[in-house]
Amino acid sequence: MIDHSLLRPNLTDDDIVKGCELARKYNVASVCVRPSDVARAKELLEGSEVLVTTVIGFPHGAHTTATKLFEAEEAINNGAVELDMVLNIGKLLSRDYDYVEREIKAIVDMAHSRGVIVKVILENCYLTDELKVKACEISERAGADYVKTSTGFGTSGATIPDLELMRRSVSAKVKIKAAGGVRTLDAALQVRAAGCTRFGATATEAIMEEAISREKNGTLREI
Repeated sequence: MIDHSLLRPNLTDDDIVKGCELARKYNVASVCVRPSDVARAKELLEGSEVLVTTVIGFPHGAHTTATKLFEAEEAINNGAVELDMVLNIGKLLSRDYDYVEREIKAIVDMAHSRGVIVKVILENCYLTDELKVKACEISERAGADYVKTSTGFGTSGATIPDLELMRRSVSAKVKIKAAGGVRTLDAALQVRAAGCTRFGATATEAIMEEAISREKNGTLREI
């Protein structure tokens, strides 16, 4: 379930190497790296089952559609097989739903033509419940594979009520990803119980070591 997050602006090349080594050690779902780190991450993860994810229009979603498309195509060419794109938050808040849907569909159509999946980041901290539902519905119509709570760089991250609302707002074919604040095993189990199949984490090692410890002593339980 873990997308190991390597997105902080102050990460060095050495940090990317160590992060990919950690991801390989625990065999996480993917490593989510900055666009400039995609090619290196692909090289570092060669021969493992860990996928390479990157972000598009990150973190504010305010890039033009053409810029997001170029960024997405370059990321795919460099080895990304999953894209976490930030929808245009300002346009959503302005109720320009056609713009938001056209943009998501443009990215999704291009990515799907290359066999790449797309997760749409809503950045829920800025949205009313009405707009969270609307964003979910728009994302599904546009063909998105996932809807995701947050960038992890907004004013707050994933909450259980938001995850439950998102799960109710899309059909079973659209998956849910939590991001921001999932730092413990219990938190990971809670977001899974709320309907998530992925979550972003920087605390991957702590979460996995706790899971391994509980499994060894027989105390690993579902929430």
